Amino acid sequence: MTKRLLKSFHFAFKGLKKVWQTEKNFRIHSIIGLLVIMLAAYIGIQGFDYLILLIVIALVLILEIFNSSLERLVDMLSPSTHHFAKEIKDLLAAAVLIAAALAAVVGVVIFWPYLF
Repeated sequence: MTKRLLKSFHFAFKGLKKVWQTEKNFRIHSIIGLLVIMLAAYIGIQGFDYLILLIVIALVLILEIFNSSLERLVDMLSPSTHHFAKEIKDLLAAAVLIAAALAAVVGVVIFWPYLF
């Protein structure tokens, strides 16, 4: 069982490496997330607020990976541009946009008392 578990981690890290190397938006979201975490630590945000920040950052990154994965699947299944393929990609991008907007709102709500 340990060998299978290690293999699972190996594949997961390969996936993270691939998404980091190939997806600019994932890198942007990751860097912004890291900066937010660093600012939260510097300001001294703790407890529930810090947990909420981590959750929304993770949500954006997870959706970005999901978006990239499904876009590749759509490209594979529909090599020529089909209007449904474009709609699927647009819907996936909308999901990431909503999550990023939510993360920004959560960040403003949490940081506001500390900054002003």
